[in-house]
Amino acid sequence: MNIIDASILNQLYRPPKKSHKGENGRVLIIAGSDKYHGSMLLAVQVASRITDMVYVHSTAKNLKLIDKLKSDTAVFVNVNENDLAGIAKKADVIIVGPGIENSTKNTELLEMILRRFSDKKILLDATAFDCLNPESLHKNCVITPNTAEFERVFKKPAIPQNVLGVAQQYNCVVVLKGQNDYVSDGNIIYENQTGNAGMTKGGTGDVLSGLIGGLLAKNDKMVASMAGVYINGLAGDRLYEKKSTFYNAEDLIIEIGEVWRERLGTRD
Repeated sequence: MNIIDASILNQLYRPPKKSHKGENGRVLIIAGSDKYHGSMLLAVQVASRITDMVYVHSTAKNLKLIDKLKSDTAVFVNVNENDLAGIAKKADVIIVGPGIENSTKNTELLEMILRRFSDKKILLDATAFDCLNPESLHKNCVITPNTAEFERVFKKPAIPQNVLGVAQQYNCVVVLKGQNDYVSDGNIIYENQTGNAGMTKGGTGDVLSGLIGGLLAKNDKMVASMAGVYINGLAGDRLYEKKSTFYNAEDLIIEIGEVWRERLGTRD
C-alpha cells in the first residue's frame, strides 16, 4: 500500500508573491439548507482562506442568515438561482453537498451541474450522495464519501480494493473517509494515516470538503485530495497532542492554519 506522507505538500501550488486577485482560484460552493447552515459555513471558512474568491449558493430562506455569517466569519459572494450558471462558468471548482437537503430539486440541480459543467473540477460530499446517479460521474469529479455513503451509492463494501475499482469504473478520484483514508484515481491507491478519534465529530468532513475543494482550484485532483486528507489529519493529530479528543471542527480550521503557516506559503 502506498502511504501519503509530508512529501505531498511539496507538490502543492503556492501563490506567487506578485500574484493578483483572481489568479489563485475561484470556488463555487452549493451547500446549506433552511435547516442546516453549519456545514456550509465550515466549508466556506476553509475554502475562503485558500482561494481568491468563494461564491455560495444556498436556499432563498437561508440568504439572510448567509449575509450575517458573511459579515461575521468569511468573505464570499451570495449567488442566486438566476446567476448560478454564470458563476459556475467562472469557477475553477464546484463543491456540492455540505448541508443540502435530499430533494428532487437538488437531485436535478446536481445532475445539471455534472452534465453542463463537466469541464470543471467538481467535488461531491455529504448529501450529494443521496442525490447522485453514479453514472453521471466523470473524469473531473472528486468524491469524498464516508463508509456508509460509499456502500449505499456503490453497493459494495468500503474496502481499499473497491475504492480503486470504483475510481476506475467511473473515471473519477475517490476519497474514502475513515479511520484511515484511501485515495484513488483508478490507477493507484494511497492510504492516509494521519488523524485520530477526535475527528469523528460533526463538521470535520465539511472542513475536509472546503480544504480539498480549495486546493483543487490550482492543483491536480490527486495532489489536492492527498494533500487535503494529510493536512486535515495532521491538524487533528496536533490538536490531539494538545487536548486529547477535546476539540471540534472550528478548532480544526484554526490548526490547519498553523500547519499551513509552518509547511506552506507563497513562493518567490
